[in-house]
Amino acid sequence: MKLGRRGCFPAALSLAAALWLGWIPHAQAQGGDLVVFAAASLKNALDAIKTQWQQQTSKKATISYAASSALAKQLEQAAPAQMFISADLDWMDYVANKNLIKPETRFNLLGNRIVLIAPKAKAEPVDIKAGFDLAKILGTDGRLAMANVDSVPAGKYGKAALEKLGVWASVANRIAQAENVRAALVLVSRGETPAGIVYQTDAAADPNVKIIGTFPENAHPPIIYPVALTTSATPEAMAFLNYLTSGQARPLFEAQGFTVLAAGRS
Repeated sequence: MKLGRRGCFPAALSLAAALWLGWIPHAQAQGGDLVVFAAASLKNALDAIKTQWQQQTSKKATISYAASSALAKQLEQAAPAQMFISADLDWMDYVANKNLIKPETRFNLLGNRIVLIAPKAKAEPVDIKAGFDLAKILGTDGRLAMANVDSVPAGKYGKAALEKLGVWASVANRIAQAENVRAALVLVSRGETPAGIVYQTDAAADPNVKIIGTFPENAHPPIIYPVALTTSATPEAMAFLNYLTSGQARPLFEAQGFTVLAAGRS
C-alpha cells in the first residue's frame, strides 16, 4: 500500500484501523448500557478496565474509540455518549463551551508522553534534541506518520515538539497524516513509514514497533487526559467514572504506561 502524494492516510487502511479500534460512529448501547467516548490511545487500558468492571458489577459498557476531535464533534451532533475522555484539554473545553458536559464532574485523569517510533526490525536509537536530523531518519522518500497535526491531540503535540526543537520545517512536507494516533501507529507497524510520532502507551501496545527516542516534556504542552460526564449521563456513568480512579483501575492504566493524575473518588 502506498501513501498518497499529500501524505494522507489511505482510505482502506483508515477503515481497517477503525475496525481494529472498535470505533462505532454514534455508538449505540444495547439495553441501556453505558456509552463512553474515549481517545483512541486509551483502547488497551480502557478495554482491560471495562472487562474488570463488568466482571465485578455485571454492568455493561460500550466504549467508542476515535480521535478526540471526532468524538467531540459527534457529541455536538447529539451522539448518545454519557462520558467523554479526551486526549487534550482543548477538545474538552470545546464540549464544555457547548454545554455538553456536566462541569462539576470534570477532572484531569491521566498523563502521557510522546515518542518517536520505528518498525522494530529497523529501530536505531535517536537522541531527540534541538536540531536533530529527523529528515535523515526518514531517508530519501520516507514519510513521518502522525495523527492529524491540526486537530488530533497527538498530532498537535508532535508538531509543537518538532517546532520547538527546530526540525518541523525539514519534514513538514513529508508527513503521513492519520485520522487518529492508533492509525499512525498502524502505518509504522506495517512498515508503510520508517518512523512515526505516537504516545508511549501506543508504542507499548504494538510488538511490531520500538521506541527510538522520547521527546522532552518541555518541548510541548503537558499531555493531559481530562474526563467528564455528559449532560445525558446516568448513575451508572458516575459509578464507572469513580471506578476509573479506584485502586483497581490504577494499575491497569499504569501497566500501559499512563501516569494517573486523579486521586481516588470512591
